[in-house]
Amino acid sequence: MSLQCGIIGLANVGKTTLFNCMSNARAETSSFAFTSSKSNIGIIHVPDPRLYELEKFQKTEKIVPATVEIVDIPGLAKGANQGEGVGNKFLGDIRNTDALIHVLRCFDDPNLPHIEGSVDPLRDIETLDFELQVKDLESVEKKMERLEKAAKTGDKDAKKGIESLEKVKAHLESFGNVRDMNLDESERRVIDDIFLLTIKPVMFVCNVDDASATKGNQYTDKVREYLKDRQTEILTLAAKMEAEIAELDTEEDRMAFLADAGITEPGVNRLIRSAYGMLNLMSFFTVGPKEIRAWTIHKGMTAPQAAGAIHSDLERGFIRAEVMKYNDFVTLGSEHACKEHGKLHVEGKSYVVEDGDILHIRFNV
Repeated sequence: MSLQCGIIGLANVGKTTLFNCMSNARAETSSFAFTSSKSNIGIIHVPDPRLYELEKFQKTEKIVPATVEIVDIPGLAKGANQGEGVGNKFLGDIRNTDALIHVLRCFDDPNLPHIEGSVDPLRDIETLDFELQVKDLESVEKKMERLEKAAKTGDKDAKKGIESLEKVKAHLESFGNVRDMNLDESERRVIDDIFLLTIKPVMFVCNVDDASATKGNQYTDKVREYLKDRQTEILTLAAKMEAEIAELDTEEDRMAFLADAGITEPGVNRLIRSAYGMLNLMSFFTVGPKEIRAWTIHKGMTAPQAAGAIHSDLERGFIRAEVMKYNDFVTLGSEHACKEHGKLHVEGKSYVVEDGDILHIRFNV
């Protein structure tokens, strides 16, 4: 399942440092603004301790975690919608993503000047929101022009579409984001094909200094107060420290580093799991001696659709799914024990897969 999560923000906020911690790529970082001319793409593994717990009961040759594609989009600036800092290209890269991670600078560093001259995460939120809103306004107005031509020929659907677009346009002109609108299904259908930037789900990451990694600081307090009425997640982490943790060779060294910092796990792990959830994704497992694997599906998918995530032939020839719950398997210790205790269920085409289900697909092609 190819889904992209984009990392956005102004220049010099720590986006690329965070990207390098999360992904298998190693992008160049710089203290100068607009040194990047292209977005960086990497694959992130979704941390899931359940995979290693399953291995205790089923020895296997390899463990394969779920993955998500991540895109580090170079820093935007005021006027990006008019091409500032090659902003138009980067706004196009944002359009191709499914969800956004907005990184905010919440630390002081005289050696790393802020592009606006001072550290103010609230101003930065408004600056970036405005750039995306202006671009969305352009998209809405272009579609309105097309529908107005169709409406003149008597197309009733076009007239309804214009009404929906007028509603969205007014919201954008009031500096609102489309994701915060209460749109019904028909209104959403009207804007589906213009891929609005501000309709994408977003989470905020407050990038702080090492000393503020556990409790935050005055900047993170302001961000939480500012965003308290929005339905969004806010995480605090120190990207510089996360980068140092990622450079350590062994798990033992990483855990010792975390303990010294008063942290139980890398903040980037929490971020990846949150991004996975924001994309409305979850994992089911296949367990065997060859591999234990986490498979990515959308929440609410049925057993045949989940089978299709493994291979299209499995969905096409789906007969049934043998299902064990993760907790039952690790509590009872084996597939045989689950059968003995009536905890292995045979499910048909209407079964909705739950997070952590262990599936064995029966099919015939």
